[in-house]
Amino acid sequence: MTEDAPVPAATDASQAGRIWLPLVLIVSLFFLWGGANNLNDVLIAQFKKAFVLSDFEAGLVQSAFYLGYFLIAMPAGMFMRRFGYKSAVVFGLMLYGIGALLFWPAAEKATYGMFLFALFVIASGLAFLETSANPFVTLLGSPQTATRRLNLAQAFNPLGSIAGILIGQHFIFSGIEHTPEQLAAMSEVERTAYYVSETKAVQWPYLVIGLVVLAWAVLILATRFPKSAAPRAAATPAAGSGVLSRLLRDRFFIGAMLAQFFYVGAQVGVWSYTIRYVQATMHGTSARMAANFLTAELICFMVGRFAGAGLMKYVSPVRLLFTFAAINVALTLYAVVHPGSSGAYALAACSFFMSVMYPTIFALGVEGRSDDERKLGSGLLVMTIIRGAVLTAIMGAVSDHSSMSDAMIVPAMSFAIIALFAWRRRAARSAV
Repeated sequence: MTEDAPVPAATDASQAGRIWLPLVLIVSLFFLWGGANNLNDVLIAQFKKAFVLSDFEAGLVQSAFYLGYFLIAMPAGMFMRRFGYKSAVVFGLMLYGIGALLFWPAAEKATYGMFLFALFVIASGLAFLETSANPFVTLLGSPQTATRRLNLAQAFNPLGSIAGILIGQHFIFSGIEHTPEQLAAMSEVERTAYYVSETKAVQWPYLVIGLVVLAWAVLILATRFPKSAAPRAAATPAAGSGVLSRLLRDRFFIGAMLAQFFYVGAQVGVWSYTIRYVQATMHGTSARMAANFLTAELICFMVGRFAGAGLMKYVSPVRLLFTFAAINVALTLYAVVHPGSSGAYALAACSFFMSVMYPTIFALGVEGRSDDERKLGSGLLVMTIIRGAVLTAIMGAVSDHSSMSDAMIVPAMSFAIIALFAWRRRAARSAV
């Protein structure tokens, strides 16, 4: 299979001018999918209130979302190879926008299943965006600055996450919280009106998001991109099964897959249930106020990303991964043993130490591999995001049968597995 020709370095002002607009448009995608991901954390609390759901049922928000990622990631990669990066981005934005617009009829019908389908469509679009945007950014400009551009692009992801929480906090959460006793005291008409108003609270925010995303798709479609956006030549048959079998026989790669599987689950689980944890352990706290803790987590995550990169100048990545994972085991267990404000602050601090885990595990997984192994291995590592669908449901089930604080045992166990992976990888290196 022939590779796309890299974009030549900009040597004059006119060439730089042709690159900056496509680069800005693609970098903006990191912001857009960050917002979509963390709006789910708001939706879990909102739908639990609007549809009177158990924690397990509310956790299906993330299950539907990450199932879309898992099922569509490989088809998105095949689409990109056939039609090019730009086409994959535009198609992903269209799916994202259509999924957001589906929130309007879902709210009109007040059907939880239709909301879950809309989230699946959004996630399918994001799978296209994440599969194509990361490599695309590295091609839009000089190869010498590709890593710097990608790091800059990734910095916009937590900013989008924070924006998503703020949108949910101020435009979805009403601030009206009724106890079960108050709801029971209402007439049937009053109770129905309350549920309808809470369900329809998502309509306008998602309508605006859908229209903005579709407008962005049109803007990208109308923008002239460098040659790297052109469709790639058709792939020739290759011994892909041989590469796959080598990867699946490699215990270090399998370890990286498991570590990434549990990391994604731990991150999604902690963030998804932060609002529920605060409300369950700090009685009388509204969902709107509880969302402040989630915003704090995202800020800690963003700060940790920059701090971790700086620390890696002095500490090996595998040692830092082990240390941060061990600290997070202690923090999540503290949240189990000490429910309340101190436990909530421990969960917020947990996000600082989560920040370096995904890229570090990813890099360790593909380290020292051939080009074919790196490409296929990267796809397999991305597919481990399905853990976001599994862990939230497990945490919801634990919460329903025990308590919301006890549910944090699940991410604690996940961080322990990550620490074990880092420890074994470090030991293997020392033995060489």
